[in-house]
Amino acid sequence: MSQDRFQQLISFYRKHKRMPSYGELVKLFGLKSKSPAYKFTAKLLDQGLIGKDASGRLLPTAIFSELPILGTVAAGWPSPAEEEISNTMNLDDYLIRNKEATYLFKVKGDSMSGAGIMDGDMALVERGRQAKDGDIVLAEIDREWTLKYFRKRNGKVYLEAANKKYGLIYPNEELKVAAVLVSVIRKYKF
Repeated sequence: MSQDRFQQLISFYRKHKRMPSYGELVKLFGLKSKSPAYKFTAKLLDQGLIGKDASGRLLPTAIFSELPILGTVAAGWPSPAEEEISNTMNLDDYLIRNKEATYLFKVKGDSMSGAGIMDGDMALVERGRQAKDGDIVLAEIDREWTLKYFRKRNGKVYLEAANKKYGLIYPNEELKVAAVLVSVIRKYKF
């Protein structure tokens, strides 16, 4: 298998957010017909590097989402810069334990700013995890949804913001924890 062609395939996927058709593979690789493209993808299928759906369309595997880890960076005192590709990481594998139970929600408001969760952030939550005291949860309280600290003290369950201007929230009727926060994703402005 040509490593260059495989890298071209990954680059195409990252740019277009989809796998190429066989016709696009011919153009991408500078081929004269689809036959070499079929042979190339057959090798990738055999090696488990790509998949195919029922209609024959090519599907990416986790390797298509991997990013290089270039080393470490000091968050305290500066250290000499060293760039070395030490490994790769797939963000899905790093952030998501149970794909079927994991969802993203866009955060609105500043009630969790003290926990580093800002307006516009994406909250990655997982259903089915048992909430413990101190977890940040996606909860339905009195028919309204919110992201707050889950608290359980003296037999009482309530929610707490991470911003002093918001008070404790005790349920009038019912408190349902739908999911537990796994991660927060923030895209810095360019």
